Amino acid sequence: MHILLTNDDGIFAPGLAALYKRLTGLGKVTVAAPSDVQSGTGHRISLTEIRCKLLNIDGLFDGYSIEGSPADCVKLAINEFVDPDDPIDLVVSGMNYGANVGINVFYSGTVAGAIEAAFYNLPAIAVSTAFDEPIDFEAAADYAFTVIRQLTDLPAGRVANLNIPQLSKGTPKGVRITSQSIHGFDEQYLVQTDETGQKTYQLTGGNHRDPHDSEWTDTTALSAGYVTLTCLRQELTDSEGNRLMSQKQFRLKP
Repeated sequence: MHILLTNDDGIFAPGLAALYKRLTGLGKVTVAAPSDVQSGTGHRISLTEIRCKLLNIDGLFDGYSIEGSPADCVKLAINEFVDPDDPIDLVVSGMNYGANVGINVFYSGTVAGAIEAAFYNLPAIAVSTAFDEPIDFEAAADYAFTVIRQLTDLPAGRVANLNIPQLSKGTPKGVRITSQSIHGFDEQYLVQTDETGQKTYQLTGGNHRDPHDSEWTDTTALSAGYVTLTCLRQELTDSEGNRLMSQKQFRLKP
């Protein structure tokens, strides 16, 4: 098996190294990751020239350090760096420093890297671990790998979003297949005034606005101590919305 490994925390991130060490147990691993942190960049792509270097990372692996987004990394690796006679079988994106659940999947460069792979009809797994003090990346990678090796038969074009809960609270209670929460966060901005008198605004974290009902979502299951798995799709068409609009008689002339 040939695995492409990317992330959005950058090629020097400990989560990437921790996953790399486990994934070599499944086969060959090619690393193509951003040269610096790309958290929150979503599915951005670069339309300007991109610089790339092949680096040795702490004697552990050689990887392509790319001055671009996770989506750029996947595009470049598939189109330029991978031998056509040795194609990619699976793309893994992560392991992200912080969970990617709920509406975070829209902002996440980690998830975008996996979805970009799906555009090439490849199976992909986005891997993240919840914020903790401190984060035990090695232990989180162990749990992630036990799930990943059971997903090596993931169909082409499918994306699995895998999240590890806070391990400081104990051993995960199990694995839950969940839906993605769409309730968002209780958000607010930290407002300050700089030395020139200009106000600055910084988005601060908030709790997920999840209803207290019996349905498990990725956010509630993760908070409850479960490893969560959610199958995501790259196609955003709202079929019901299309059906409702199709009942209208649209005209181009007044």
